[in-house]
Amino acid sequence: MNKTTSIVTLMMCVSCASSNATASAITETNKSKLNALILDGQNNHTVWPKSTVMMKQYLEDSDLFTVDVYRTKPTWKGESESQYYDLHSDNSQFHVSTPEKDLSFNPNFSNYDVVISNLGFKAASWSKGTQDAFETYMENGGGFVSVHAADNTFPQWLAFNKMIGLGGWGGRDESNGPYLYYDEKGKLIRETQKGSGGTHGKQHELQITTRAEHPIVEGLPAVWMHTKDECYGRLRGPAENITILATAHCTKDQKGTGKHEPMLMTVHYGQGRIFHTTLGHGSAAFESVGFITTFLRGVEWSATGKVTQTIPDDFPSKNQSQKRVFTLNQD
Repeated sequence: MNKTTSIVTLMMCVSCASSNATASAITETNKSKLNALILDGQNNHTVWPKSTVMMKQYLEDSDLFTVDVYRTKPTWKGESESQYYDLHSDNSQFHVSTPEKDLSFNPNFSNYDVVISNLGFKAASWSKGTQDAFETYMENGGGFVSVHAADNTFPQWLAFNKMIGLGGWGGRDESNGPYLYYDEKGKLIRETQKGSGGTHGKQHELQITTRAEHPIVEGLPAVWMHTKDECYGRLRGPAENITILATAHCTKDQKGTGKHEPMLMTVHYGQGRIFHTTLGHGSAAFESVGFITTFLRGVEWSATGKVTQTIPDDFPSKNQSQKRVFTLNQD
């Protein structure tokens, strides 16, 4: 072997070793990240194709998560956000005028550290097999995050209602469980009187009050302002193993209940952890720094039981909301 051939061979070996090292480093980096799954496809809130993309990008930009999207084949109310709809749809998706059951809907939940529901009111029920698989996943220590209208779904599925703690609409009433709120003295009230579950007034900025010590809200201001959103009220459910992290006063002048209603909650189901946020009606709500921060921290806690993320410098104050205008990553 001549000198020139030896040098070329050496350079090729070094290059190969470098490529292998880089590939190995990328693999190790991906292994160290948490795996998240967003479920969507049927939601009366027409922002859902965009909000799925927003949540996915927030999670990936945190550098803590890899994110997949699992969409129902029949999709409902997604046409107005076609730019974002197309990002996670293929030829198997089709628009329907009313929600239809997707018998093929069967995510492999066990592949994920946390599952996030961006489904909403009237979303068609899952097959018994998929329900059973999700219950097993949660009982064995899975993570789940319910966002806004996800707590409107599946009113007849008892285990799901235990997972979210409280829900609204879909015929929910006193038979589903108590109605929870805080009174003016800061006492948690469980009300069992008759009445339907789920209401909200006009959209407006919400002042959020922290109600518990928990990793998700640790370090947040005691009171902070959230951008324009719906103030969910009169949610009802089993309310077992539930912790109310934060509330908002759904003021009567905005057609609300006049109560301090739960906005952020955690629930334990079996060995599983659930973060339930009622925030997130439209784009403005999803751009709220308060929403983004609590969402990211809630997803991490649901996946791991811990929160490593710090509070951003632009987090809102008691009387001033903050938002980040969403720009889609192009890479």
